[in-house]
Amino acid sequence: MAQAKTRFKFAIYVLVIISIVYIFTLDITKNQRFFNSHDHFPLPKTNNVTGDELDEALAAASTSDRTVIIAVANKAYVDGDKPTMLDLFLEGFRAGEGTEGLINHLLIVAVDGTSYDRCRFLGLHCYKLETDGVDFVGEKVYMSEDFIKMMWRRTLFLRDVIYRGYNFIFTDIDVLWLRDPFPYLTTKQPLDLQISTDRFRGNPWSESHRINTGFYMIRSNNKTRALFDAWYANKDNSTGLKEQDVLEKLMRQGFFRQLGLKVKFLDTLYFSGFCQDSRDVTVVATVHANCCRGMAAKLADLTMVARNWKRYKRLASANATSTFRWSLHRACWNSWRN
Repeated sequence: MAQAKTRFKFAIYVLVIISIVYIFTLDITKNQRFFNSHDHFPLPKTNNVTGDELDEALAAASTSDRTVIIAVANKAYVDGDKPTMLDLFLEGFRAGEGTEGLINHLLIVAVDGTSYDRCRFLGLHCYKLETDGVDFVGEKVYMSEDFIKMMWRRTLFLRDVIYRGYNFIFTDIDVLWLRDPFPYLTTKQPLDLQISTDRFRGNPWSESHRINTGFYMIRSNNKTRALFDAWYANKDNSTGLKEQDVLEKLMRQGFFRQLGLKVKFLDTLYFSGFCQDSRDVTVVATVHANCCRGMAAKLADLTMVARNWKRYKRLASANATSTFRWSLHRACWNSWRN
């Protein structure tokens, strides 16, 4: 009888040991699967993002949610007869509705010493971009070789900003900010990219649009990092194409959908340009001197837009906005004849 009890206790002991070993082994297997799945996750490559001058400049200009407004300038934008393109750009912020305070979150990226010195003189947030011996000083005529090089250098820089974990609005300096654009940008939904269009086709989610990289808002995440990686990787096999053309080509090939990007195409009612004027001056946020060739033409017609805006504000104070009309963009239309 005693032997039977001893055998029974031994059998119970063995079963307990086997159960513990099984549970331990099962737990290890699950954890191994977890680690293996992350080993194969396509994490983006990262640049050296230790503290440096760019980190300091971004931190100084950013909002509490790490969003920065970025514009790129060279000597052609800041030098010459007054007002310069940079003067006009800043005047838009000062004369706009709810825009003056946004200058505190504007980072001017200067590609030469003249534009950097001017930026510092104006008391703005400034960053001097190294251009590896490439001359970006003078005016770069639309679609010239130097123009295309400058656009790609800009793209590489913005890729660096994305990798540092900053969201940003990129704006060309030939964009007048007449109203705070943030109320017209979708911030409640987790959109990855909101990009301007030359002509709005009615559906903000349709990839049929012609995009314009002169104004867009982008969030920093794995998907947008992968987008910038693929975008810049196509530089050397896209001879004669500017970066905007390559991004649009990626979109047409379904790459946005492949990445799972949530993209909104901005209505020219709010984010307008010379390709397509806003239909309603009471809501327009930005005016871009697109569909235009050359600094002189852009300056002439943007100066007229600034005057139009002042006239609108006078009419608004007199409740007479029904008589408002945008001036014709004659200088820009004529710029294509030369």
